[in-house]
Parts: sequence; C-alpha cells; structure tokens
Amino acid sequence: MVKKFLLVFIFLIAFLFSGAAELIAQSIPRIDLSVSPVQGKEDYSIAIQTVILLTILSFGPAFITMMTSFTRIVIVFFFMRTALGTQSSPPNQVLVGLALFLTIYIMMPVFNRINDVAIQPYIKNQITQQEALDRGAVPLKEFMLKQTREKDVLLFMDLANLRSVGTVETLPLYVVVPSFVISELRIAFQIGFLIYLPFLVIDLVVSSVLLAMGVMFLPPVLVSLPFKILIFVLTDGWYLLVDSLVRSFN
Repeated sequence: MVKKFLLVFIFLIAFLFSGAAELIAQSIPRIDLSVSPVQGKEDYSIAIQTVILLTILSFGPAFITMMTSFTRIVIVFFFMRTALGTQSSPPNQVLVGLALFLTIYIMMPVFNRINDVAIQPYIKNQITQQEALDRGAVPLKEFMLKQTREKDVLLFMDLANLRSVGTVETLPLYVVVPSFVISELRIAFQIGFLIYLPFLVIDLVVSSVLLAMGVMFLPPVLVSLPFKILIFVLTDGWYLLVDSLVRSFN
C-alpha cells in the first residue's frame, strides 16, 4: 500500500511538472569537458537533472495536498480545535498527521485507478510516458470535478478564455485545481460554522449563568471549556467528525 502510494505520488509530481521540466531541459546545455548546445531532450548532465528533480520534489507536496481531500479535512480539524477552545491541543502535528492518513484512505481508490491505467502499463513498457501522464490525470480530474461546483469551474474557464470543453480529458489542470480548491474551502467553512454552533451555545449558557450569579471576575471561557470537552467526549465527537468528513467525499 505504501509503495503504491509513493508510486502515485511521484507520478503526480511528474505530471504536474513534466511540461515545465521538459521545456527547461531542452534549453540547458550539456555539461562535459566543454559546453556545447543540447542535442536532444535527454542530452543534459546528471547534475542538472538532479537539481530539477529536487526542485520538483520540494514543491510537489504543496501541489499534491491541493489536489486531494487534505484541504477540507485539515481546515475542519482546525475549526474544531478553535471551537473547543483548547488552544494547542491536539497539537498541529497530530491534526496534520491524521488529516494526511485520512487523505490516503479517501484517495486510495483514485490512486489504485491511476496505478492500473497508467503506472503499471508504463512500467511494463506498454505505453509511452506521455500516454501514461494523460491516462493518469483522468481519475484525478474526475475526483476533483466531483467535489467542485460547476460555478467555480465556469469561473476559471472564463478567466482562461475556454468557452467549451468536450470531455474531462481536455479540461486542463490549471482550471480544475483552483476550482477544486475554492470549492473545498467553501465546504470546509460551512462545516466549520456547523461545528461552532453547539460550542457557541455552551459559551452563551455559561456566560449567562455566571452573570446571573454575579461572578464577574471568572472568565466564561475558562468555565465552559470543561463542559465543551465533556460533551464532545460523551457524544463521541471524533468518531462523528471523521465519519462525516469521509462520507462527504462519497
């Protein structure tokens, strides 16, 4: 499972940067004992290839998280922690780690499709690299478009002067990805608002009780925090939250 995920991760990074890397590579001279013009796409030094690969890997995780369910999950988790008022508990590492593994779980069917239709045929030399990139992009685009509002897609199509697109394959990633991200942000903030409501009610009740008792020196947030944690635990909040997040992508 981990090996398959790593293969898909490297494939997606290669897909994102294939065009740019190819363009850069064609203009870089071959470094030997002398400098001469490039003779082909593969005719450039190993050192330059290494630099390009490290650059791609450094930016790759940021792009991959924007093209998966990670964005929605991690934003909702931080909303939940803020609504509870526990400040840095759970810590960022725990929330991000849980969000990452939930992302792997949710995206695994998509990764399996990419592995079946693109990576394995390419490893077996049944298709070319470009065919593998084109095939592997389709399941990822379908996943993102399934979670994206039509209004958001049309917005970036208009900005890119794309009037009509016949199929998912012809819809470029520079249109799909930002459309998907803003749709995910919208959904995450909606879920965050619903999470805030019950905790806000608890804060209001505790504040009213303290005011009626004449306790003015005690902050209401300090008193309501144990009650919010107790209610969250009694209702099995983590189970409900994770279950709702995972089902929201189906």
